[in-house]
Amino acid sequence: MDDKLYLGVDGGGTRCRMRLADAGLETLAEAVVEQKSNLQVDDGESAYAAVTELTQKVFGEAGLEPGDVGHTFACLGMAGGRLESARAAFEARDFPFAAVKVFDDIDIARAGALGGADGAALIIGTGSAGLGIMDGERHQVGGWGFHVGDTMSGAIFGRELVRLSLLAHEGLRAASPLTVAVMERFSSDPDQVMAWSFNAHGPDEPARPADYGDLVPLFFEYLEAYDPVALELLEFELAAIDQYVDWFKARGAETIAIVGGFGRRLLPRLIERYGPIVAAPKTSPLDGALILARQLFADS
Repeated sequence: MDDKLYLGVDGGGTRCRMRLADAGLETLAEAVVEQKSNLQVDDGESAYAAVTELTQKVFGEAGLEPGDVGHTFACLGMAGGRLESARAAFEARDFPFAAVKVFDDIDIARAGALGGADGAALIIGTGSAGLGIMDGERHQVGGWGFHVGDTMSGAIFGRELVRLSLLAHEGLRAASPLTVAVMERFSSDPDQVMAWSFNAHGPDEPARPADYGDLVPLFFEYLEAYDPVALELLEFELAAIDQYVDWFKARGAETIAIVGGFGRRLLPRLIERYGPIVAAPKTSPLDGALILARQLFADS
């Protein structure tokens, strides 16, 4: 009997998920903790604390002994893992597992979305990025964060919606029911919009990417009513996605899975625009972490 265990982690900006599985990837236990798990936050200390806490939880829930950790092979997909130095530093920490491999969170998203097969994945959520593996070659693009990247993201999209709403409020462009609805969230007061942008979470704590992303559902509400600004913003978003789809097509991708809440809402339109190359994800990023763990360590 193969007593090897696999452990997968999906560490995000606000929470961390972990699943423990047997050699056949059947789930033994799963747990989540609401804790920042981005490797760029607190030099990875918060992420390390989350993984440590969850390890105790899943092994306890599975009824396993402490010694079982020693024949567990772990794959950790962590937000903020775009930088190789951050991944290497986290991988070098004192983990109790037989072996550990740290990936960017897009790696586990791609592996889950494609079921471990070749192809590309676009993350279109609060942030955005793309990763493809075709014929054993890795192609990664985007994922540079809200301030300098994330062009497909809900955060950039929401910021553009606020910007257009301010222009419309001041009469610099045509208004629409959508721009009016956005301004009404701020009592139709541009001063409140500016104050929120700089101090949404306290003095000198500006609005975060997720705050801008929170406006995406409002966009879809007005898009269904064919609001002219919503239709304009749809083209803004599709133009950003076009760049990534074309980039992966040029590198031989035959499947591009769409991952992330914003992307899932757009999926019917993306299939209509790009055809069958675009697909829904097969499984979750946490499944992807376990798929990668078995691919990496099956012969260990």
